[in-house]
Amino acid sequence: MGIFRNKRSASLPVPAGSASSAVCADGSSPSGMQHANLHSIISPPSVSPRLASPSDTSRDGSATSGTDVVPTEQKAGWTSFIKSLASMTGDLSSMTAPPFILSPTSLTEFPAYWCERPELFADIATGRTEQDRAEKVLRWFICTLKGQYTDDGHCCFPGARAIANNTFKTRNEKMGSEKKPLNPVLGEEFFGVWPDVGFGETTLSVEQVSHHPPVTAYFIQNKKARVTLQGHSGQKTSFSGGSINVKQNGHAILTVDVPGGKKETFLITLPKLQIQGLVWGSPYIELTDSTAIVSDTGYVANIDYKGKGWVSGKAHSYKATLAHNGKTVRSYEGTWTAIGKVAKSDEIFTDATVPKTEVTVKPIEEQSDWESRKLWRATAQGIRSGDYDAASRDKSRIEANEASAGKQWQLKLFQYVESDPVYKQLAAHVKGIPSEEDAYIFRGNA
Repeated sequence: MGIFRNKRSASLPVPAGSASSAVCADGSSPSGMQHANLHSIISPPSVSPRLASPSDTSRDGSATSGTDVVPTEQKAGWTSFIKSLASMTGDLSSMTAPPFILSPTSLTEFPAYWCERPELFADIATGRTEQDRAEKVLRWFICTLKGQYTDDGHCCFPGARAIANNTFKTRNEKMGSEKKPLNPVLGEEFFGVWPDVGFGETTLSVEQVSHHPPVTAYFIQNKKARVTLQGHSGQKTSFSGGSINVKQNGHAILTVDVPGGKKETFLITLPKLQIQGLVWGSPYIELTDSTAIVSDTGYVANIDYKGKGWVSGKAHSYKATLAHNGKTVRSYEGTWTAIGKVAKSDEIFTDATVPKTEVTVKPIEEQSDWESRKLWRATAQGIRSGDYDAASRDKSRIEANEASAGKQWQLKLFQYVESDPVYKQLAAHVKGIPSEEDAYIFRGNA
């Protein structure tokens, strides 16, 4: 497979001050934003957007507000979208989401959620023992989930929002429910930084390394704390039982330098998602199944995820164990959106209610044509203002350019490897995951 991944048009860059979109926000072929391919799908019995009833549940498991969450002008499109979802089998990449549910944020920005708690990321290096460091990795990971998979995070540190358009906005807390992120173009980049406020500067580099299938590679580093995170992720989606199921492909490798010149390495697997609440147009996310964090020191953390059931349960719940050479040493439970405790005690282990720190980026005028904020500028403005026609025109122009692409694109920041040796070594200690996976190795910013 080498380092050549798909095609990209040489004519795609746009003049400064305008922004291009990517291919369809859900990976469909070029056809505009409204609802491509729906006319060719046989619809099931009627499913209509409706008012939320007291029995409906929101992303936190509580009742919805009782107001119609689907904009009036988008009801027909949403009805067709739900009918089409119910008729589809296999991957949903050919589907186009109605514009009101699209996010103005490109998927290339999402790796920033890994480090919205940069103090916890840097704190991993302060662990005095192998177990202490393994626990700190587990704590940091669980505390990243709220920002990654819900929309109610917020920033901390005075001045984080001071530079207009240069701070990262967590999900879409001012736009309603969960939104479908924009699908990046091949070669799209995102760079960010969390300034040093006592524990070192943390930097982020992201590149869209594949378009079909979509894969995003990222590298996060705090040189002062001597902690790095490198990984990639992609998604495969399907529809069943009224929900969209998302299987995340890829993994992350965290490395920390420890006293004596040694390094410890941790393999982090990615959770599966279930997007519920589609029928009433207010999607929310639950994590399902389990993930693992495997250290080369013999410590393995397993995290099981549960949501709110029809009769019992609590939204966004988790139970985790930390074992060493197969023997459990500690257990934890709680919610990954709020508080988690050491099992059978009042000791707080995770606190996801602590304000998060948003990543900062360069001003738009200083960005290259391939950086996300500049690339998507006009599309994002159209989505935020509700001018979906303008956003659609910008997307269609770029889709047409990419459709006519005639050359392969060589990766810029990362190098592709067919088998990750670190993954292969550590994955052997976890049941139910592939024995080998490919990887994208960071080779530095150009």
